[in-house]
Amino acid sequence: MHIIQEDIGLPTFTMNPVKKGDTSHVIFVIGPLPPGYGMTLGNGMRRVLLSSLPGAAVTSMRIAGVQHEYTTLKGVRESFLDVGLNLKLLQLRKHSKDPEVITLDVKGPKTVTAKDLTVSSDIEVLNPDLELLTLEKGASVEMQLTVEKGVGYVSAQERNKKQNEPGLIYIDAIYGPVIKVRFDVEAARVGQRTDLEKLVLEVQTNGSLTAEEAVAFASQLLQSYFVYFASDKKVVEPEFVADFSRVAATHVEDASHTPVKESYTPIEILNFSPRTLNALINAGVGSIEQLTKCTEATLQNFRGFGAKALDEVKKTLGDRGLKLSDDAPMEV
Repeated sequence: MHIIQEDIGLPTFTMNPVKKGDTSHVIFVIGPLPPGYGMTLGNGMRRVLLSSLPGAAVTSMRIAGVQHEYTTLKGVRESFLDVGLNLKLLQLRKHSKDPEVITLDVKGPKTVTAKDLTVSSDIEVLNPDLELLTLEKGASVEMQLTVEKGVGYVSAQERNKKQNEPGLIYIDAIYGPVIKVRFDVEAARVGQRTDLEKLVLEVQTNGSLTAEEAVAFASQLLQSYFVYFASDKKVVEPEFVADFSRVAATHVEDASHTPVKESYTPIEILNFSPRTLNALINAGVGSIEQLTKCTEATLQNFRGFGAKALDEVKKTLGDRGLKLSDDAPMEV
């Protein structure tokens, strides 16, 4: 990380489902970040999420009595061009990479939906209520659909050039499981620094991957490419790359040699939870130096400061080589 992070503390990463229990639509927040990093991270994540995540899609269909997508069958209201468009909306989860054929064998009168498809245990239909076609009384249809797992978008025209087979109708394959990606860069503040940023990333998937899995995959993919630009054996200008163990040592040294009145390190850089931070600030503890002068008994007397908050403070200070005072309670 950039050396600026030493001054503002490690960024925090939170996940907030848009609806309770919905793992497919989540808002991710990361901050504070140095100036410009919100756009840099957000744009890269958005591009990878929309273009490079694996998913499953129907790539071709074979229908008894049909030679091309412009054919109509007696008793079937839609042309098979319309059926192909409906199949593009079919959302699937496929566990293995190998292509598989699923079938549809129905008789009318009936509105045929995705739940009428016969699939193996390797495939899950995520939107079973999707309408595929409508059959009138006495009509029937037999269909075989090829399902494949892939990445990005592959057009039917491209497949037709490579694998032209009579009676097989190719469909544009849209593999990407991400339905929506949106990001905003908001202002953030730590102490006196007001030029910092916070990235708010909203991700919605079709359910074949959770939003958390999608973001993890995208970040790992970006990381694997960025590795090619750097060597693990040499760090260029190491003094400008953040070293948080060095920061902790600096805080310890400052605390032991500098009077509290002469040093004021904003408590916000410790990245406490909002509840703990508010309890400390409301009690008049606004700096790390003031906090390390408090005893456990002093903190427990603060309004809204419970056992969980105390454990959080002790762990956070311990991670930085600091601790609470063992002396008599400090007056805040």
